[in-house]
Amino acid sequence: IASALSGIAQDLFTEAQIKEKSDSILNEGDLLYRYEKVAWVSTDIALENKKIKKKIRGYITYQKNDTLINIVLDKKEKCIFESIFYDNHVSPDSTSFVNRELTMYEQKLLKTKNKIINQIADKEYNVICPRGFSLNFVLLPCDTGYKLYILTGTHQTEVIPFGNDYIFQADEEGKVLSWRKFHSRLIPAMTKMPDGANVISVMHSHLRSEPFISATDICTFKLYGPLYGLNEFSVYSPALSRYFTYNLAEDTIEISEK
Repeated sequence: IASALSGIAQDLFTEAQIKEKSDSILNEGDLLYRYEKVAWVSTDIALENKKIKKKIRGYITYQKNDTLINIVLDKKEKCIFESIFYDNHVSPDSTSFVNRELTMYEQKLLKTKNKIINQIADKEYNVICPRGFSLNFVLLPCDTGYKLYILTGTHQTEVIPFGNDYIFQADEEGKVLSWRKFHSRLIPAMTKMPDGANVISVMHSHLRSEPFISATDICTFKLYGPLYGLNEFSVYSPALSRYFTYNLAEDTIEISEK
């Protein structure tokens, strides 16, 4: 039965379609990474400021043309720190600790993000946060409304937190229309061998229901891989009998049957 299911999945996609789908996923993964990296950098700067450190209650990241903007919020949902990234996502081109009210667009984003998060707290979605890890929420506007990605993060060392990741599709008003979980569980990839030797590449396998490498896989690796000197990781797809190997230096996905 398993072989038959794999054969059906393979028949659903031509090689050109697999390549096209992978390219689309790569673009989405890169976008997710830029949002998350900007959030990392911005909140780290904010946390270093003793005057606002204890006031931080959340943040919003959004894109305006080619510019990424992150605003850090206090409990009254006011901006207490703003960082702007014009053409990079590693260090802000400008920062401001001036307290201000949110713009109408920022209010809309925050309201939508909170509305989606409140809905997914329902038990039917079974969104969990494993002990020792955290959940990161990335809101992306799209043609039909919004996409809210949930990625798992960690402050633990020598581990890349693949898995326990979700996407929720919502309309313009923030009502959840559909959702899916990319992996069945958390898949922590260790970056050191038991004898202390460094791992040079990591791999995990997907369920047949998730035949492609995911945008969350790519984002997570781009965030954590460089911390441990890793340049690539692979995902095996039983449904397609393919390996998807992401190369960080080239920002490419190689598809093979090896």
